[in-house]
Amino acid sequence: MFPAGAVSLGITPTVWTNDDFPGIGEDIPFEQCVSEMALAGFSGCSVGHKFPKDPATLKAALDLRGLRVSEPWASTYFTTEGMHERTVAGFREQMAFIKAVGGDRVVVAELGHAVHQQPVALLANRPVFDDTAWRRMVNGLNELGKLAADAGMTLCYHHHMGTGVQTRAEVDRLLAETDPNLVHLLLDTGHLAWAGDDPLALAREHVDRIAHVHLKDLRREALADWQRKDYSFRDAVLNGIFTVPGDGMIDFAPILQALADAGYRGWLVVEAEQDAAKAHPLTYAKRAREHLRDIAGV
Repeated sequence: MFPAGAVSLGITPTVWTNDDFPGIGEDIPFEQCVSEMALAGFSGCSVGHKFPKDPATLKAALDLRGLRVSEPWASTYFTTEGMHERTVAGFREQMAFIKAVGGDRVVVAELGHAVHQQPVALLANRPVFDDTAWRRMVNGLNELGKLAADAGMTLCYHHHMGTGVQTRAEVDRLLAETDPNLVHLLLDTGHLAWAGDDPLALAREHVDRIAHVHLKDLRREALADWQRKDYSFRDAVLNGIFTVPGDGMIDFAPILQALADAGYRGWLVVEAEQDAAKAHPLTYAKRAREHLRDIAGV
């Protein structure tokens, strides 16, 4: 589907150990995680909580294995009081970090009032922003996007279950109200499908805004169980709601074709928060890599 060199394949450490809930996969060391990423055939990864904080140390460890950093994460809190300046400062730190390790993408998500890290019913308690909150978030994201652009970098917004930008309608509003030259979209197939929306339709309509992609699958039975019970994000993860491409219900071929047809260039990053005690990380990483090779020739 993609011309040679058009896309790079990455994978997140969440296949091995969880950043929202560090107790999941906590026994797996950093060195095993990145070595198995390379062994499975990936060329890059996002940054997890076990990764070295010193950029030179991290870059040396990744260079040794032929890996690059696809993105760091920066949480934003524009919809909560007294957090604007601290949010901007945190973003600047992540920009400096990714530049030091040779990357050019920063992934952000608004976590003001988010509940995905809380032991509560996910759908019943997730935030719904009023117009004032939307205005504060949009203005803040444009500010961060300008900082990124001035530094030769790209801000990519990650819609996420349990946050105020979860559904397709909310993604549409965010894209409509932010500057298209400053705020770009990270398409996460798993989060959008879990929210009840179609990642293929979003990819086709907003492909001009997509600058980063997370390829995450869902297990149909686990999704149906959550829809009946509305338990917490953590409980859904432990129940196996997420898996890697090729192991769940999402058809990735047309999504990737839509991106390829529009000339997408950049990262395709496999992601699946799973319990490593139940889903052997290297096995699932290799399964995802083989599936992407089979359906997209990458």
